[in-house]
Amino acid sequence: MPNGKSRYHRVVLVGLILFLTVVIFKELQPYLGGFFGAFTLFILLKGVMVKLVEKYHWKKGLSASVIVLGTTLFILIPLTGFGFLVADTISGISIDPAQIMRTMREFSDSVEERFGFTLFTPENLAFVPRAGSSIMQTLVSGVSSMVINGIIAIFLLYFMLVSYTSLEEATIEILPFSQENKHILSEETKSIIQANAIGIPVVAITQGILAYIGYLSFGVSNPLVYAVLVACTTIIPVVGTGLVWVPIGISALAQGDIMRGILLLGYGLLIIGGSDAILRFVLQKRLANIHPLITFFGVIMGLAMFGFWGIIFGPLLISLLLLFLNMYRHDFIPGSTAQPHITTKEGGKAGILFRKKQAK
Repeated sequence: MPNGKSRYHRVVLVGLILFLTVVIFKELQPYLGGFFGAFTLFILLKGVMVKLVEKYHWKKGLSASVIVLGTTLFILIPLTGFGFLVADTISGISIDPAQIMRTMREFSDSVEERFGFTLFTPENLAFVPRAGSSIMQTLVSGVSSMVINGIIAIFLLYFMLVSYTSLEEATIEILPFSQENKHILSEETKSIIQANAIGIPVVAITQGILAYIGYLSFGVSNPLVYAVLVACTTIIPVVGTGLVWVPIGISALAQGDIMRGILLLGYGLLIIGGSDAILRFVLQKRLANIHPLITFFGVIMGLAMFGFWGIIFGPLLISLLLLFLNMYRHDFIPGSTAQPHITTKEGGKAGILFRKKQAK
């Protein structure tokens, strides 16, 4: 076949693939969370599948069935239950924007009287009515989407596990990179998914539990609500959980309960905030160390795009973009000091190990 005709056929085929991909993506967008959830679980559980099939010589169908059953019982059902708990807890709060604004104004007046500065004005309180409505709508749609996408993830995970060898081979074959960059991309993707799938929930749940114990002990009203809010704010860099425990402590001080306010602030700083630093230090030694801004903006973007699984795939998309930029700079820009990795644990190591393996 002439070279020109071959090139033409290739361009047409790539165009058809891209066109159908866009059409399918558009129609399946509400269910992308299920696809990404299955992919996340596949990355996390593939090692178990390989061990059962290749070491213990189980049938692929049996191995996949056992893994999917265990995943459903110990991961998906607890996650769904936690989602319903959060929804039930927050939906049980009566959101009256007028009452909230009055309370915030009273609190601001109290702080101004005691400390001499103004926290809130009518202009910067205008967001309250919109925020209350938006939170509830997002909450209801998010929980229902989690259930539907969880069911999709279960079915997809089974077939991905059964076809784990051919699936990985096809993916690596299609990638338009050098063999070294393919290997690095594979390792980086695994590291990022593991870091977010394990690290974020561990930190959030631990800090939520500590917050609940502390607020229950100090007699804070609605301790479960504030514990859930603490868990949700763990992804925010720098300030993080301080967005919850600082106002609670200041509120106690403004009401004249000085000792209780000091204890609440101390508990928040030393126990809740301190646990965050310790957990991240421990986890970063075992998992990929991802820049907190990537996690923060990735989670915000991911939740809007993919629902619950966006916690993992939002940071992954931003990380992959930065990784591709680093690969381009490393391979095609003379004199660039960029390295083809984005995490601080696996990326450089993956490239070094690959080059050593190739040299042998």
